[in-house]
Amino acid sequence: MAQNKPDLKADKTGEVDLNPALAKERVDAWLDGFVSTLPNLVVAIILFVIFVIIAVFVKRIVIKAAKARGRSNLGEVMGGFLKAAIILLGGLIAATIVVPTLNPGDLIAGLGVSSVAIGFAFKDILQNWLAGLLILIRQPFEIGDQIEVNGYEGTVQHIETRATIIKTYDGQRAVIPNSDIYTNAVLVKTGNDIRRSQYDIGIGYADDIDEACEIITREISKIDGVIDDPGPETFAWDLAASWVTLRARWWTDSKRGDVVKQRSEVIRAVKRALDDAAIDMPYDTKVHLFHDQTEETDGDRNAQREGWPTPKEGKAPRPLRAVQKKQLMGKAGESDPNIAEPTE
Repeated sequence: MAQNKPDLKADKTGEVDLNPALAKERVDAWLDGFVSTLPNLVVAIILFVIFVIIAVFVKRIVIKAAKARGRSNLGEVMGGFLKAAIILLGGLIAATIVVPTLNPGDLIAGLGVSSVAIGFAFKDILQNWLAGLLILIRQPFEIGDQIEVNGYEGTVQHIETRATIIKTYDGQRAVIPNSDIYTNAVLVKTGNDIRRSQYDIGIGYADDIDEACEIITREISKIDGVIDDPGPETFAWDLAASWVTLRARWWTDSKRGDVVKQRSEVIRAVKRALDDAAIDMPYDTKVHLFHDQTEETDGDRNAQREGWPTPKEGKAPRPLRAVQKKQLMGKAGESDPNIAEPTE
């Protein structure tokens, strides 16, 4: 006996018609589709969980192997990258299981197009990540090194995927993008075990240069922390305006604290030794020469050309002092005794 199915086409366009039979049929179709894809969904979830576990396991192995070689930062970056790649691969495989009609090639092509858009949107982030990865692989400096880059100087604390963290000498935290570090010059202060320092000292022209160089070198070699090989040296460096410049050089440990401490000790020892030896360390001396340029023709309009050129026609104007003198003379022609008469 045939069952009467609900007429799904009875609904008319433009009319509000609540058709429970239509809603029931739609829900029934959804349930049928879910039941039919449930085995694939269960398999996809299990497979995705397996990929996640594998990704976590691979990340731990990479981090452990990197720590064993002293490259913990590189292990974290590479481990995180491999973990994300494995999880993405598991997601693609799981999606093809749930939707068998889904073509993995189409997914990969879609990811390729999307990656271009993502690359433009997150250009700076990807650039810093790639620069950080190259820094960790090539390792131009390590954690604990003291570097100077873009005006920032301090100790490297951590190298992240986006930036390198530096603790400056005054206790501040500088976060420098990896792309800036990779594309700019970096001065690694602790790249070698020892570092050379220098300081210029001025002595008087009347002092003995050889004696001063010997005293400076001897005093520097007595300071604790100054390396004997290569030993300290002192050179006659410049004949300046007020003194003879001597340049002292010495080697210490490359760390900033040792460099600053030994520099202070050197300045103290050299100052005391030169004072004891009566060797002058002069101030900046300047000589000012004053030249009197007045002449006997100053103020004479007929003879002086600078400032008051002689007119081509007529008489030259009288000097102001002559006019004032005439005004001060009385009507009787007597002159003021306070004004000196001009001499012939």
